[in-house]
Amino acid sequence: MAETNTTIPTAVGPVGEVRPSQDIKGPPPYANTGRHSLNGGDIHEEYHGLVLPTEEEKKTLRRVAGKMPAECYYLCAVEFAERASYYGCFQVYKNFIRAPLPKGSRTGAAVLDKNDTAGALGKGSVTATAMTEAFKFLSYALPIFFGWLADTKYGRFRMICQGVAICGVAHIIMIISALPPVLTSGNAIGPFALSLYMLSIGAAQFKPNISPTVMDQSPHKVAHVIEQDGERVIVDPEESLNSVMLWFYLLINIGACFGIPTTYLAKLVGYWAAYLIPTILYLLLPPLLWYLNPRLVKQPPGGSDLGNVFRVLGDCFTHGGLRSIGRKGFWDVGKPSVRAAAGSTKVYGYDDQFVEDVRRTFQACGIFLFLPIYYINDGALGAAANALSAGMRTNGVPNDLLDNLNSVTIVIMVPLMNHVIYPLLRRKGIHWGPISRMTFGFALCTIGSIGFPLLQHYVYETSPCGKYATTCQENAAEGEDGLSSISYWYYAIPIVVTAASEIFVNVTAYTIAYSRSPKNMKGLVSSVNLFMTAISAAIGLATSSAIQDPYLVWAFAGPTIAGGVFTIVFWFMFRHLNNEEFIINTDFGDMVRESDNSSDEEANKHGAKGQDTITQVPAPQPVTLNEKN
Repeated sequence: MAETNTTIPTAVGPVGEVRPSQDIKGPPPYANTGRHSLNGGDIHEEYHGLVLPTEEEKKTLRRVAGKMPAECYYLCAVEFAERASYYGCFQVYKNFIRAPLPKGSRTGAAVLDKNDTAGALGKGSVTATAMTEAFKFLSYALPIFFGWLADTKYGRFRMICQGVAICGVAHIIMIISALPPVLTSGNAIGPFALSLYMLSIGAAQFKPNISPTVMDQSPHKVAHVIEQDGERVIVDPEESLNSVMLWFYLLINIGACFGIPTTYLAKLVGYWAAYLIPTILYLLLPPLLWYLNPRLVKQPPGGSDLGNVFRVLGDCFTHGGLRSIGRKGFWDVGKPSVRAAAGSTKVYGYDDQFVEDVRRTFQACGIFLFLPIYYINDGALGAAANALSAGMRTNGVPNDLLDNLNSVTIVIMVPLMNHVIYPLLRRKGIHWGPISRMTFGFALCTIGSIGFPLLQHYVYETSPCGKYATTCQENAAEGEDGLSSISYWYYAIPIVVTAASEIFVNVTAYTIAYSRSPKNMKGLVSSVNLFMTAISAAIGLATSSAIQDPYLVWAFAGPTIAGGVFTIVFWFMFRHLNNEEFIINTDFGDMVRESDNSSDEEANKHGAKGQDTITQVPAPQPVTLNEKN
């Protein structure tokens, strides 16, 4: 049976050591740091000077999001610069690969006819889908390796810096591939492909480590009571992380809005200019990371818990059997206390709470399995949406411009949710749980994605080429009109609706990945979340031969139908998790700040040798009695 009087460790230890327990059903084990009478009333437990709520207060007091340190928002700025460079280029890849150089152009810009589509390589929809989906697959599959590497050996911040360096070189090569002499030589595909897949490797190192690093900065590890404007409220760790990750997602999409100027640059100036702007922006990252390095709270690499996870699974399968998967008690048989009660003399390198952490991690991975079909509906399968818009009447607007409404919608919606909707729900005492938010997002995306097959149907009906509308304008003789009469602006409807759903799905997935994983597996579990995008890309890659006329209607309709079914299944499978307590299983003592270490090193030089120089990060301390109470 797990001990309930142990404390959370104050320094990172080897993975092989027994991890202390945390019985979440009783009083928190970390509460033994002190007891406090709140205004002469009930006795409250304390944790690092923070007043913990009683069971009654958890049910009655309003919950609020706590104030986050400035470093959180600086890291959001890092994400902004990286995503601006990523999406600024990604937005023009499909046309760059699919369409040929327009008539009379050496740069890829449309110089003779404003209705011409910008292009360069002329490889067609199938190759464009294959290359972009392979790029996306690598960008979101390789994080599995780099997330594990960050957890076990190098740490998250170092992996972020390495990714930035690789992406910087890739951007420079990409500019070279788009220069007019290279495009007209017919050899641009080589340097472009090299830069494309270098960029995927750098992004794979960066992406799984940036969001956990942002959440590592949170000082709100446990729920605690404060007085706010004369009202006693609970600072909720879940609401605090959700709030900062909304800003994180906002900055991602402000960065993604750079696809708007790059789209116009590609059509009006050329692709070399479209790739140059993101590269210039990328130069902001090295000085910003240099500034943040000594100021960030970091979790040092402490080895991976992955080996212990497999040991837990081995015990569960050995003593529970395959038939018990998904049933009550499946994980209990793997707990050391249960094994000891059954007569086992085996020495375990983990405790009962670790088994609970593994259970929660696999629940998170089960949630993530519903994301691939969602990602397909949020923007369509492969290059299908790009092929749809190529047959619509744009009146001189680039046919990939409205894809940027995805980011614009999120930029508008996030402040509304963060400052109006979510605070209103908290004031009304309404707990909109993570599963409810994700289910709402899935349903909203399914409704929005219905617009894609409907539009494609009407484009086929009104195109001069019938069900071969995608290339009709490109193949039309000079002076002939090869476009459908359907306005390109109708394309904005499904883009906006599906974009709004991301606020409820993707932001929630970030916090689920962080909170439902062991402390030495947060990078890995975050990368599992990202890997779902790789699966959706693999589906797009496998079906690339079908992403062309005359099959585009079903390329949209099939995933939409599947998304509706999966939404219903998801709700009934996971709705009970709305009622589980939100737990962050990293403590203040698990974190270090390098700027604090320098003073320790000075102390060691003056005779304090042999002592650990890692400085633990203190909990946020109340500064007044009212704030503490």
